[in-house]
Amino acid sequence: MKRATFRLQPVLELRRTQERAAATAAAEAANAATDADRRATDYETTLAAAVLPRSLPSGAFISAMTLLRTAATDASAARSLATASAEQAELVRAQWTEAAQRTKGLERLKERHHAAQQAAEDAAEERAVDDLVTGRAGRAHPLDAASDGEVSWTQ
Repeated sequence: MKRATFRLQPVLELRRTQERAAATAAAEAANAATDADRRATDYETTLAAAVLPRSLPSGAFISAMTLLRTAATDASAARSLATASAEQAELVRAQWTEAAQRTKGLERLKERHHAAQQAAEDAAEERAVDDLVTGRAGRAHPLDAASDGEVSWTQ
């Protein structure tokens, strides 16, 4: 008996490819979010460690305060970028999850297809065996025939 192919196999392969691409994108987004968080933490640590000298001329004091304010703005921007990167990574991970669910649905269909195919093959084999057994019982055997060549109606 020729096995029928799973007609949605090309779609399943496409879905698997999409899932792999989504997994790669999710990994890259997670790495980018981790890097952005590390950079923001570095900025914040550096800013917290900054100390103004006790006595500075007014011009140097204004320059130092401007520098610290710029560093604080940079640290705030880095933290905002880290938060946005984490949110983006979560969205990309959700897309990966959706792609995996679509793939899993088609894989279940393929499993059902193979199970139905196996059940049909088993039923066909059972019918063939039944036909062989039934066919033997219906045929007259030479040893069972009466001595005068007649075959009884019970055979």
